[in-house]
Amino acid sequence: MSESIASVLVWFRNDLRVEDHQGLQQALASQKRVIAYYSFSPKLFQPTAWGFKKTEKYRAQFLIESVAALKTALQELNISLIIDLDAAEDSLVDYLQQYDVQTVYLQEEWTDEEKKEEIAVASKASSSIQWIRHYEQFLFHPDELTFSIQQTPEVFGNFRRKCEKEVTVRPLISSNQPLAKTNRIALDHPLPHLSDLGLEGFETDARSAFPFRGGTQNAIQRLEHYFWNSKKLCYYKNTRNGLLGTDYSSKFSPWLANGSLSPKIIYWEIKRYESEIQKNQSTYWLIFELIWRDYFKYISLKHGNKIFQLGGILERDYRWETDTKRFEQWAEGQTPESFVNANMVEMKKTGWMSNRGRQNVASYFAKDMKMDWRMGAAYFESLLLDYDVHSNYGNWMYVSGVGNDPRDRKFDVRWQAERYDAKRKFQNLWLQKTLF
Repeated sequence: MSESIASVLVWFRNDLRVEDHQGLQQALASQKRVIAYYSFSPKLFQPTAWGFKKTEKYRAQFLIESVAALKTALQELNISLIIDLDAAEDSLVDYLQQYDVQTVYLQEEWTDEEKKEEIAVASKASSSIQWIRHYEQFLFHPDELTFSIQQTPEVFGNFRRKCEKEVTVRPLISSNQPLAKTNRIALDHPLPHLSDLGLEGFETDARSAFPFRGGTQNAIQRLEHYFWNSKKLCYYKNTRNGLLGTDYSSKFSPWLANGSLSPKIIYWEIKRYESEIQKNQSTYWLIFELIWRDYFKYISLKHGNKIFQLGGILERDYRWETDTKRFEQWAEGQTPESFVNANMVEMKKTGWMSNRGRQNVASYFAKDMKMDWRMGAAYFESLLLDYDVHSNYGNWMYVSGVGNDPRDRKFDVRWQAERYDAKRKFQNLWLQKTLF
C-alpha cells in the first residue's frame, strides 16, 4: 500500500553518523517526513575473483555495530531506519515509491562500485526524484580548495603545504533537533547477524590492539580517552610506529572509514586540546595523518578507476605474479620473514594491523615477492576493520611503485624488524607455536 505523506530519504553508506552530517541536516530542515535507509548489500560479502570474501567477519561485525548505533541515534531524532538485506538496486526503488520520496540525500561517491549502484537505483526510480549529494568525508572540503581536482598535486608534501596554507577547515555542522514523534514509521527491520551475511562468528582475540566496538558513541569514548583522559595525544608522534597495545596510535581509522566519525570532529577536538592542554608536534602530527587521508581521496577523484588498475596511476608495465600458493604463504604468515608473518597473523586473527606493519607487508608482497599488488589490496579490503577504498588502494599503489611515491622506496623488512621490534615482543606474541 502506498503512503500518501511526501517524504525525503537519507541514504546512508560510509557516513554512519548523525553528527556533522550535511545531508541529514538538510533533510531535517525540509519540512517533510524524513526516512533513513541502509543496505547490507549481498555484493559486499560475496567471494572475490581472488578466492576470499570481499568483506570478512571483522569488518562486517564492526559494520553491524555501527549501523546499530546509527539506528539508535536516528530513533532519538524520531527518524526510522530501513535496514535492507538486499542490494539497494533491487529494493530501494520500492521504498522510494511506497513512501512517496521526493528527495534523496546521499554522500557523494566517485569510485566504480558505488557509482554503478547509484546509477542502477536512479534508472529504476521516478525521474521526478531529486538527488542531492554532499561531500561528507573530507577534512578539506572540495568547495574550499583553491585549485581544481585535476590540479591536485601528485606529491603529498606539495598537497599538504598548499592545503595548510590556502584551505580552511569548515566548522562542524550544528547539532540536530528531534522531529515530532509522528515522523516515525512502523518498521520491522532487525539488524543482521554475521550468519545472515554468510559469515562465521568469532570471539575477540585477547591480543588484539583494536578491541573496540563500532558506532559513533564508542568512537567518541575512544577520542575522550586518547585526548582528555590519558593525554596520549601529547605523545602521538613518538608512539605512532608502535606495534603492541591499544594506545600506540589513536585507532580512529575504523570509525573514520565507515563514517561513524568525520575528520572534522577529530580536527576541531585537536584544536580544542591544543588550546586547553598543549600544542606540540604530536598534536600537529595527527592532523598531518588526516591530511594524508584527504590526499588519497583527492588522488582517487583525480585519477578515477586507474587506482584499481595493475599499472596504477603511473601506468607502469611491471611483471607481476599471481601464483596462488605464494599468495597463501603471505596471507597465512608463512614467508621466510618473521616480521611479515607476525603482522599477517595479527590481521588474520583480529582484522587489525599497525601502519608500520602494513607498509612492510605490502612492500614485501609487491617488491620482494613481485606479486600482483591488487591481490594484496583486495585481501586488506577483506580483512581490515578500517578498510577505506581510497586510502587502501592509494597506499598499495604508493608502496608498489605504481602510485605517488616519487622515490619508489622498498622496505628492508629485516632492518625494520630490528628497529621497531628489536626485542621481538611483537613477533613472539603472534608467532607462538600454538596459535589460538
